[in-house]
Amino acid sequence: MAAKKTETLRLTMAQALVKYLQLQYSERDGKRRRLIPAMFGIFGHGNVAGLGQALIEYGTDLPYMQPHNEQSMVHTASGFAKANLRLATLACAASIGPGSTNMITGAATATVNRLPVLLLPADYYATRHQGPVLQQLEHPISMDVSVNDAFRPVSRFFDRITRPEHLLTALPEAMRVLTDPADTGAVVIALPQDIQAHAYDYPASFFDERVWEIERRLPNPQRIHTAIEMIKAAQRPMIIAGGGVIYSEARAELQAFANKFGIPVGETFAGKGAMLDDTAMTIGGFGVTGTGSAGRLMSQADLVICIGTRLTDFTTGSQSAFNNPNVKFISINVNGHDGYKQGALPIIADAREALLALTQAGEKAVLRPSPAYYEEIAVAKEEWQELLARDVFVQHHGEKFSQLHAINVINLQAQPGDTVITAAGGAPGDLHQLWDPTDQRHCHLEFGFSCMGYEIPAGLGVRMAQPEGEVYVMIGDGTYLMQPTEIVTSVQEDLKITVIVMNNHGFQIIRRLQMGRVGVSFGNEFRARSAESNRLEGEYVNIDFAKNAASMGAKTWSVKDPDGLKQALAEARQETGTCVIVVETEPHRYGPSSEVWWDVAPAEVTSIEETQAARVDYLETRAKLQRYHY
Repeated sequence: MAAKKTETLRLTMAQALVKYLQLQYSERDGKRRRLIPAMFGIFGHGNVAGLGQALIEYGTDLPYMQPHNEQSMVHTASGFAKANLRLATLACAASIGPGSTNMITGAATATVNRLPVLLLPADYYATRHQGPVLQQLEHPISMDVSVNDAFRPVSRFFDRITRPEHLLTALPEAMRVLTDPADTGAVVIALPQDIQAHAYDYPASFFDERVWEIERRLPNPQRIHTAIEMIKAAQRPMIIAGGGVIYSEARAELQAFANKFGIPVGETFAGKGAMLDDTAMTIGGFGVTGTGSAGRLMSQADLVICIGTRLTDFTTGSQSAFNNPNVKFISINVNGHDGYKQGALPIIADAREALLALTQAGEKAVLRPSPAYYEEIAVAKEEWQELLARDVFVQHHGEKFSQLHAINVINLQAQPGDTVITAAGGAPGDLHQLWDPTDQRHCHLEFGFSCMGYEIPAGLGVRMAQPEGEVYVMIGDGTYLMQPTEIVTSVQEDLKITVIVMNNHGFQIIRRLQMGRVGVSFGNEFRARSAESNRLEGEYVNIDFAKNAASMGAKTWSVKDPDGLKQALAEARQETGTCVIVVETEPHRYGPSSEVWWDVAPAEVTSIEETQAARVDYLETRAKLQRYHY
């Protein structure tokens, strides 16, 4: 008896790709959603005749959106993915050559931050008749290398489709990586421009709807038992909450666990807002840019419970933050690489499931909070709040309105459902210290890569995911100058964001670091060149950011004081389109100490006296605080 013939669909590779993406779903806890609901792209030689044609004919359920910078569209996908708790993302397509390589920084940002994005760079002619058109890399010992191979080290998955049937194996693996919390990041499928137009008889079943279930890995019961014994023996336990808490939707479970057993919680950049409310155990941001109360408490902690964090340099204070000689670690993480850091007891599990198991086991073991520790935590929190009221949320005599003070004004104006976004410069650290994420006022800090130019496009992604509430994009003047063009996209697509430009005349947070490690200012402020010194140390350059934003279609305000900012925020909330508020701020006013050191080495040999002194202090502090944990 003859075998039944498999039903097929004859499609070009690009048509098959477009058709497939429209039929992929993610599901967690019974909730299903489109995994890739839209595609951003800029057409050019390399994708307009292939992918562009496929979108025209087959992209009815895959809306095409037009960005104005290839790096930016990847940031938009990252913002969208983060706001969707990594359960959905966007596809990003670019033309051959520089259009595609422009996406590499976006890929690195996504992978570093463990955010799923699907990138579709155009590539050379696989048939080789035409040569490497617009990609004349011509590697001397490898004929199949193209500039797109530069994506490999910053991607979690990379493939090049040199035959149309390669999609049959590449696309399922790409979807698996996008939906795997332990492996996710940038997924790159390079599309040779000729193969995009080549046809193949694809099995019709390849285009059946597919649901990618995002599982919640359960913790090992023996590890939970051991963890409870460690908590029971600890006198001064503390929790570091990372982005994994938020992605796992474990905020309520974290808060219940911390409050029940009296364990204070410090939050990383990605974990900002991991605690739902300002309870007795909520001590705010932790790390180099965290609160002083968190830094002091962590310095004496004898047990550190790390939940959904990668324990990066800023979080550990370059391995200087944990000063108790007997400190031990427990690490809850879906990723084994992160779970074993610091010589921790690894609990490789979903954060929510692990916290539920720990809470149940702790109740069974009759764990009790320490009254003395409770009091110490309360005193540390009170001292921090007094410092803010006395020295930070005020306007100092003879100074302009500070960025720190401005954040408090935004805090007071923000409403439930609002989101603030930032990535580079002084804003991430200041928001890490000062933003109030309670009452559903979300905080989206990208500081795994500290990518300048991330903020505005990521704001578009957040707006796409969150139609309600204000989306505040807080950005420094230096970062704004690098990549403001997605304001045009926000207007074009009717995606309202409110951009708050902190105009402090340069890269002042780097100047602060420079003054601390070099002792003199050089090259970080926007100053005219001095005729006397031939250096950039003349008057500040006057830049009209409001006019620039207005030229791209935004409604704008320029403010210089708290009342002006308050009024502008209120008026912007009533607008339906994109708004830009430019805030003139004090250049050299910085936030209070986190009491966590950071390893940035001053020059070992120098004739500058200030640098010599900084070097002596650096060596003494490093010897006193820095250690390995294994």
